[in-house]
Amino acid sequence: MKTSLITIAYIAASALFILSLGGLSRQETARRGNWYGIIGMLIALAATAAAMDPSGWPILGGVLIIGAVIGATLASRVQMTSMPELVAILHSFVGLAAVLVGFGTYLGPSNIPQNELLVHNIEIFIGVCIGSITFTGSVIAFLKLRGSIGGKPFMLPGRHFLNLAMLIGTIVLGVLFAMAPGVSGNQYLMGAAVLTGVLGVHFIMAIGGADMPVVVSMLNSYSGWAAAAAGFMLSNDLLIITGALVGSSGAILSYIMCKGMNRSFVSVMLGGFGTESGTVASTASGEPAGEVRQVDASTTADMLRQAKKVIIVPGYGLAVAQAQHSLAEVVKILKEGGTEVKFAIHPVAGRLPGHMNVLLAEANIPYDVVFEMDEINHEFPGTDVSWVIGANDIVNPSALDDPTSPIAGMPVLHVWEARDTIVMKRGMASGYAGVDNPLFYKENTLMLFGDAKKVVDEILTAMRS
Repeated sequence: MKTSLITIAYIAASALFILSLGGLSRQETARRGNWYGIIGMLIALAATAAAMDPSGWPILGGVLIIGAVIGATLASRVQMTSMPELVAILHSFVGLAAVLVGFGTYLGPSNIPQNELLVHNIEIFIGVCIGSITFTGSVIAFLKLRGSIGGKPFMLPGRHFLNLAMLIGTIVLGVLFAMAPGVSGNQYLMGAAVLTGVLGVHFIMAIGGADMPVVVSMLNSYSGWAAAAAGFMLSNDLLIITGALVGSSGAILSYIMCKGMNRSFVSVMLGGFGTESGTVASTASGEPAGEVRQVDASTTADMLRQAKKVIIVPGYGLAVAQAQHSLAEVVKILKEGGTEVKFAIHPVAGRLPGHMNVLLAEANIPYDVVFEMDEINHEFPGTDVSWVIGANDIVNPSALDDPTSPIAGMPVLHVWEARDTIVMKRGMASGYAGVDNPLFYKENTLMLFGDAKKVVDEILTAMRS
C-alpha cells in the first residue's frame, strides 16, 4: 500500500512538473505554472520522505530547513539585474549534487546484481562527468555575469585540440573505471571528475559576453541531464523524469536562442564573440564613425505625447537602471491620451531568456501589449516613434546590411523603419558583441544620453506637467 501511494505521488508530481513547464511558456499563465511546480516539488519531497527510513527524517528536515532559509533569503534580496547570475549559480549546485551522488553511490553499500553492475557503473561515470562540467561551467558563467571575470572570449592556442584531448582522456578513464573491480576504480572516477571540470571551465571561458544568454539556457539543459543521471544512480523515477524535462526544455531553449542570434550551438561552444566592456566605435582614422543628433527629455516627452503609435524596445540597460516602474507610469499616461503603445521583445534581450518579460511583468505592464520580435517586426513602418531603452545589438541594422559584421544574419528589431527612433543610452559604447551600430547615425534617429531611470523620470515629470 505504501509503495503504491509513493508511486502515485511520483506520477502526480511528474504531471504537475509538465503542467508547470506548459504554464511557463506564456506570460498569462506563468504564475499558475510556478504554483504547479511548487506543489509538485512539495509532493515529491513528501513522497521521498515517506520512502525513507524514519531514522533519517531529522537529518532530511534539518538540511531542508537550512536550504529553504538560505534560498528564500537570497531570492528575496536578489535584484532583477542579478537574476542571470543567480540562475547560473543554482545550476552549479545541481551539477555538484550529481557529482556527490555519484561518488556516494559508488563508495556506499550496493545491492546491484553482478550482471547489472557494469551498466550501473557507466551510469555513475556519466552522471559524475556531466555534473562536473555543469558545476565548473556554471561557476564560470556566474563569475562572468557578475563581472568578476571579463566577458571577452578567452582563446588558448590549439584550444580545440585541448578539448579533444580532454574528451579522449575522459573516455579512457571511463573504460578503466568500468573494468575496475569493486570500488578500486575510485581514482579513475576522481580523475574524470577533475578532467571534465577543467573542460567545463575551458568551454565557458571561450564564450563571449554576447553569447551569455545561450550559455545560461545551455547550462540549464546540462543541469537537467545531471539530475536525470542522479536519478538513474538512485533508481528514482521522479528524478529521471524531472531531469529529462529540464534537460530537453533547456536544449530546446538553447536552440531557440541560437536561432534568435543566427548562430549554431556548435559555433557558440567553439568560441563565442563579445567583449568584456563596450568600446566607442570609430573609423580607421580614429574619428567618430558618424554624426549623431541628440534630444532632451522634454522634447522626447512631446514626441511621445504627439505620437499615435509607439513601440518600446527594452534592453539590459533598462534592467540595470531599474527604470521599469517609471516606464510603466509613462505608458499609462500615453494610453490614457489615446496613444497605442506596444513593447517589442527580442529573444536574446537582456542576459537571460525571458529577462525583459519578467522585468515588465514586475512593473505590472499588461501582457497584451508585450510582443515577441516575429509578431511585431512588421509594424515598425506604421509606427510614429520607436523608443529603444538600453538595447544595442538587437537593434543593429548591420546584421542585415553588412555581411562582414560579426552579427551578420542575426534577426534584429527593425526600429529604424519607424518615422522617428529615440535611442536611450548612457553613452556611445558598443554592446556585448563589440560592434558599431549604424542605427545611431541614421537621419531619423535621436540619441537621448543618460541613466535610464533618471531620464525616464524626467520624461514622466514633463508629461505630468
